Amino acid sequence: MKPTDFVGEHFTRLKPEQKSALTKMGIRTIRDLLYHFPTRYESSEGIKTIDSLVLGETVTLYGHLKGAKAKKTWKTRMPSAEAYLEDGSGRVKVMWFRQPYMAKVAEREGLVKITGKVAGSEGKLYITNPAVEKAEMMPAISHESLFGGDDPTLFAVYSETKGISSLWFRHAIERVMRSGVQETIDDIVPETLRTEYSLPKASTALVWIHTPKSQKDADIARKRFAFEEVFSIQLAVQQARALGAQKEAPALTVDRGMVDDFIADFPFTPTVAQKDAIDTILADFKKPHPMMRLLEGDVGSGKTAVAAATAYAVAHARDRGGASRHLQVAYMVPTEILAKQHFASFIEFFKKHHMPVALITGKECYKFPSKVRGEAATRISKLQLAKWVANGEIPLVIGTHALIQKGVVFRDLAFAIIDEQHRFGKLQRKKLARKDGKEPHLLSMTATPIPRTLALTIYGDLDLTVLYQMPLGRKPVLTEIVNEKTRAHAYARMHDELKAGHQVYVICPRINEPDPAKEFALQAKSAKSEQERLQKGEFKNYRVGLLHSKMTPAEKEEEMRKFVQNETQVLVATSVVEVGVNVPNATVILIEGAERFGLAQLHQLRGRVIRSSDQAYCFLQSESKAQATSGRLKALTTAKNGFELAEADLALRGSGELYGARQWGVSDVAMEALSNLKMVEAARSAARNIIEQDVTLTSHPVLQKRIAHLAHQLYGE
Repeated sequence: MKPTDFVGEHFTRLKPEQKSALTKMGIRTIRDLLYHFPTRYESSEGIKTIDSLVLGETVTLYGHLKGAKAKKTWKTRMPSAEAYLEDGSGRVKVMWFRQPYMAKVAEREGLVKITGKVAGSEGKLYITNPAVEKAEMMPAISHESLFGGDDPTLFAVYSETKGISSLWFRHAIERVMRSGVQETIDDIVPETLRTEYSLPKASTALVWIHTPKSQKDADIARKRFAFEEVFSIQLAVQQARALGAQKEAPALTVDRGMVDDFIADFPFTPTVAQKDAIDTILADFKKPHPMMRLLEGDVGSGKTAVAAATAYAVAHARDRGGASRHLQVAYMVPTEILAKQHFASFIEFFKKHHMPVALITGKECYKFPSKVRGEAATRISKLQLAKWVANGEIPLVIGTHALIQKGVVFRDLAFAIIDEQHRFGKLQRKKLARKDGKEPHLLSMTATPIPRTLALTIYGDLDLTVLYQMPLGRKPVLTEIVNEKTRAHAYARMHDELKAGHQVYVICPRINEPDPAKEFALQAKSAKSEQERLQKGEFKNYRVGLLHSKMTPAEKEEEMRKFVQNETQVLVATSVVEVGVNVPNATVILIEGAERFGLAQLHQLRGRVIRSSDQAYCFLQSESKAQATSGRLKALTTAKNGFELAEADLALRGSGELYGARQWGVSDVAMEALSNLKMVEAARSAARNIIEQDVTLTSHPVLQKRIAHLAHQLYGE
């Protein structure tokens, strides 16, 4: 068995759905399987056996449930359920009063962990109304090994998916490690670093993380693998940064007087942070290698104005050749709604300065100004747009990914702005490359709050600029958590704002009602039913609109048009409005089932009502009474800005929902490390030292192979 072998070669009895599940989880090779780490451990400490039960105590037992059935009690005829639990030391009856449905649950679960009170009488004990969890440990060990030793045994519990259980992972990994394959795993962390930071070698850490003898062993192993992954990411981003500095870009000479005149025409006074950001970006344009910068700013902090000023600067700049006035800018955004809103915003910025701007989405193209009606935009064909872009007649093109599709070729692209799409891969950049082989300057922008450790890790290849101020007169959103009992307070505020001529959002976690036939269906409100209910009830005197992702682009555009023009006063929507929707007249947002959204989403959604100097309100309606949920949502009410929120989330929950592995492409183990600034800085320093001496990692073949794989994940390379 080798680390590079495919899992299927050694687990030939895998069902098709299991193979599919492993593939979706990114587990293809034996190494992938060994690097699927436990999410937690269960301990045998405190576990009772059936033969040691004492009347009146609350106990935790592990065993098999058998003979489950629904019945009615003998005297009171109360609907109930009963089963028997067996653990090897004996058998005990389990009773659920007024819960007859537990018979089906017990029948389905089989091997369980139950916690309940010992009732009955001596000689006739039973467990009353216990909580039941699916268990993973007993089939993998003997009764003696569980209860016979002095030290508690730890059992790994793994994340699972349909068709692949935690127990399957434990059996599979134990089988793999019995072959000794972990001894042949390439160790990514050089021995000098392992010694410096007291880290075990990979083969030892794999044993400790999957089959720890103590929690201390498991913690040391997790620390080692957290360092390994952060170190690997740092190598990849530091290498990308170093190689980027070797590439050529158009070195631009900016007419600063023209830029200052442009900024002076803003309908607001720019903040010091905005001016500093513009200065920094203009300084980057003078350099002969591509700018790679991330502009981070809280919702409403004015990133679009910075983008407009720097785009205007490029369109009126000269390169080192002198006379070129055809330099162009591409501005790419993730959605059609956002593209159209930016197009409208940039028309306002540029119309006084007679600068053409175009819009391209998957289905349509527009150009401003119209040759017939100078003050308006006109719809044009994609072929016509491509012609004007190719000859340099249009200096700024705003669009979705349609910008980099075949047929759109810039004559002289000097600057690319990427909004809320932080990982812009090599293949995408190549599509925006200039004819002379030079790469355009790149500005990535985000309103997603990023903790310092994440910025240092994931975005180590980008220079970071932060818009640390909000525009003058902008008031913080008053955020409040409500429940069904206090919901009336939220509606009262919404009515007050509607009477004042303002508008409101109502956000729902789902589009349609759940199928009642499906067990454990989510109880969250759906946008469609809530729109109907509010239109007939709470807001019957106003027009209530509906917006969700399953609508056609034309339907979405029409709903947004109605809301922007105040033809619709209440907009019920899903998180489709999360990014970039700009309606300054909207001052209240009610988010239903708030606990079902990540903190980043909640922060972005709340940002929909920070678009004017009017006081804005955000109500978070929670269906959960869990303390962890309450603490997480409370962070939204106390954090002054997105940066504080990001750090609070890391402090509250380690990695946190703001920065899950699915969003950033790193494992949960590495995400845990992001709350440890010292570890991140140590890994960053070690990676930088290696790249400075060997940028291609030719002298480090193990690292070279690993980083090539990681670079493909991060950059599409």
